[in-house]
Amino acid sequence: MNDRDLMENILLLEKGSCDLYLHGTIESSNQNVCRTFNKALGDSLNMQGTIYGKMASKGWYAPQQAEQTKIDSVRQQYSGSSM
Repeated sequence: MNDRDLMENILLLEKGSCDLYLHGTIESSNQNVCRTFNKALGDSLNMQGTIYGKMASKGWYAPQQAEQTKIDSVRQQYSGSSM
């Protein structure tokens, strides 16, 4: 396993942690539990951002730019819908 694979696995684990902390925050039974999960979520999101930044700086995680026509198509699709 090389460094890139290791970082990808760490990033996936951190994203999974964010998901769990988010659900813990939403489903909290009281304010103390909610605050605890919310803090853990914030910390985990910061960690995820740091990992992503390190990977991006090494060229290991380069998101593709969306084509303007696709952006316009999605915008048009949802501009008339109401939620």
